[in-house]
Amino acid sequence: MGAVLIAILVLPLAASVVCLKAPMPTAKAVSLTSGVATFGLALTLVSSHQVATALSGWLRADALSVVFLLAVSFLYGATTVFAVGYLRPGEGPAEARYSRRFFAGLNLFAWAMAMAPIVNGLALLWVAIEVTTVVSALLVAIGDTDGAVEAAWKYVLIASMGLGIALLATVFMYYAGSTVLGGSYEIFYPKLLGAAPYLPPEIVRLSFGLAVLGFGTKMGLVPVHTWLPDAHSEAPTPVSALLSGALLTVSFYAILRFYQVTERAIGPAFPRDVLLVFGLASLVLAALYLASQRDLKRLLAYSSIEHMGILAIGMSFSAPIAIVGVLLHVLAHAAAKSTAFFGAGSLIRKFGTKDMDRIRGGIGALPWSGPMFLLAVLALSAMPPFGIFRSEFLIVEGGLSSGATALSAVLIVLVTCAFLGLSWFASQTMLTPTPESVVRGEVSVWMAGSMVIGLVALVVLGLHPPAQLCGLLERAAAELGART
Repeated sequence: MGAVLIAILVLPLAASVVCLKAPMPTAKAVSLTSGVATFGLALTLVSSHQVATALSGWLRADALSVVFLLAVSFLYGATTVFAVGYLRPGEGPAEARYSRRFFAGLNLFAWAMAMAPIVNGLALLWVAIEVTTVVSALLVAIGDTDGAVEAAWKYVLIASMGLGIALLATVFMYYAGSTVLGGSYEIFYPKLLGAAPYLPPEIVRLSFGLAVLGFGTKMGLVPVHTWLPDAHSEAPTPVSALLSGALLTVSFYAILRFYQVTERAIGPAFPRDVLLVFGLASLVLAALYLASQRDLKRLLAYSSIEHMGILAIGMSFSAPIAIVGVLLHVLAHAAAKSTAFFGAGSLIRKFGTKDMDRIRGGIGALPWSGPMFLLAVLALSAMPPFGIFRSEFLIVEGGLSSGATALSAVLIVLVTCAFLGLSWFASQTMLTPTPESVVRGEVSVWMAGSMVIGLVALVVLGLHPPAQLCGLLERAAAELGART
C-alpha cells in the first residue's frame, strides 16, 4: 500500500509538469488520465484495514486519511472530465498559454490537496495546506480580470493570516508534545496521539482553539469566511468546484487531526463546544445570505459555508453515528457541490452571465445539464434519495440520541431555511420559460458527463453505500474517538 501513496503523489505532480509545455489536447488527455487514475488508486485503499505507510513513515494513510483522500481524488477525476469540455480550443498564443497555465495549476492544486491527508504529522500538514493556498490563489486570478485579481488578493491576505494562526497552533502543540517526548522529536501522529493523555491541558486547549480559528479560515467558518464567496465566484468553474468540494474539507481534516489529540488529552467537551459555536454561526449566516444572492456562483459559495457549519455541528454531537454521518457528509458534499458547480458552469456559458435575474428557462436551454443541475440543488438541500439526506439524517439522529434535542431542532430549522433559499432561486432560473433568443442544446458533452458522474455517486451514497465504504467510515469514526 505504500507504493499506492507514492503513486498518488507522483501522478498529479508529473501531470502538472507535462502540462506546462504541452498543447491543449495533450494537456487535456494527461490531466484526465491523471485524475481518473488517482481516484482509482484511492479506491484500492478503502477495503484495507491496515495503515499504509511509505518513505520511512513520512507518508501515512489511516482510515480518516482515506476518507478525505477519496473526496479529493473523486473531485479531481470529475473536474478533469468537466475541464475537457470547459476549455475551448484556440489557435492563438494567448489561448495556448492560458491552457498550459490552467492545466498545470489544476493538477498541482490536486496534488497539494491529495498530499494533505497522507502526510504524517501536523507540520507537514500545515505545509501542504499552505501550498494549496498559493496554487489556488493563482488559479482564482488566472482570468486576469479586475474582479478575479481582487478576489485572489483578498483570499491570499485572509488565508495567510489564518494559516499564520494555524502555524502558531502547530507550534504550541509541538511544545505540548515536547513536555512528554523531549525537546526534539518527529511530530508524527502516532507519537503525538500516544503522548496525548500526558500533555499539559491548557496548552492543548490553546492549540486547538487557534487551530479551529486558523484552519477554519480556509474551511470557510464564520467569522473568517469573507474570502470565500468572492474567490468561488471569480474563479474558473473547475477551480470553484475544487475549492468548494475539496479544499474546504481538507482544511476540516486538519482541524480533525487537532481534535484527535485534544480529545485524548482533555476529553471531548472543550473541542466539541468550540466546534459548535463556529458551526452554528456559519449555519445561521449562510441560511440568511442564501436568501439574498443574485450571483449564481456566490449562491453556491454560501451553500458551502452552510455545509461546513453542518460538519462542525455534527462533530459537536457525542454519538458515534453522528461522526459517521459527518464523514459521509464530506463525501456526499464533494459530489453534490461539484455537480452543482458543473451545472452552473454550463448555465453561465449558455446565458453569458452569472446574474440569476438574467438566467431563465435553464431546463429548456440545457436539456441534460438543466435537470441535472436542479437535481444537484435538491441534493444539496438534503432531499432523498441523495447522499446528503443520509448523512444529515445520521447527524440529526446522533444529536437526538446524545440528548442534544434543542440543537438538533435548530439544525433542522436552519437547514430548512437554506433549502428554501436554494430552491427558490433554482426554480426561478430553471423552471421559467426559456427566452426565444437562447439556442437550445448542451454546451459540451464532457461537461454534462461530469454531472452524471456526480449524481451517480450521490445516489449510491444515499441508497446503498458499499459495505467496504461503510466499514471505512466506522473505522475513521473510531479514530476520532467514537466507540460503538
